[in-house]
Amino acid sequence: MQTCSGKGYLEMNRTLKTLLALCLFAPALAWAATAVNLDRAPDRSGDNAALQNGAKLFVNYCLSCHGASGIRYNRLMELGLTKEQIEDNLIFTSDKIGSPMRVAMRHDEAKKWLGVAPLDLSLIARARGSADGSGADWLYTYLRSFYRDDTRPTGWNNHAFDSVGMPHILYQMQETLTADKYDEQVADLVGFLVWMGEPQAGFRKNLGIGILLFLVVLLAVSYALKKEYWKDVH
Repeated sequence: MQTCSGKGYLEMNRTLKTLLALCLFAPALAWAATAVNLDRAPDRSGDNAALQNGAKLFVNYCLSCHGASGIRYNRLMELGLTKEQIEDNLIFTSDKIGSPMRVAMRHDEAKKWLGVAPLDLSLIARARGSADGSGADWLYTYLRSFYRDDTRPTGWNNHAFDSVGMPHILYQMQETLTADKYDEQVADLVGFLVWMGEPQAGFRKNLGIGILLFLVVLLAVSYALKKEYWKDVH
């Protein structure tokens, strides 16, 4: 995994105030639905390699400002990562693998520097889903819809979220990758955001399928028993 080194993170933390002074984030209530056509987000559920890449992207590009306090680092082991891989490559805001994925920036400092604390993204996919029908589709469209706008404080705007306060944090990646490759990276990141909203979704779905199969078998056995029991009556 290609991640920031511990030394690099400390250096970034020392200059965080200067860098974040350029980033203006919209208040949580400003995440209102916009009438746009949403692109279908590729399904990354069950694809651990893609979700691991999404976790790497989240830590490197999102976690500097946005936390995910609903998820602890050790839950990433459910994606096939080892304890050592998580500690060596993904933990930069804590020294304990059991700690929540909180942002290093303090809440009061965020409000002072940015005017509002950036959103916690633990449930962002589910929250957007309740508003637009599909949180994954909205996030996938949003992260691919930034465009240059010199009238905005950050120099960026978004077709899916007009007058957005967040800058285009993935712009360097988008400029260096082909459109298809960039879309794949965004899909992995969105897949991880969806996974964070309900890590047990895969287990729940598999359990549901297992229960339905059990009921089908039970129905067949019950019907055979009924026929055997009533054969002399009929």
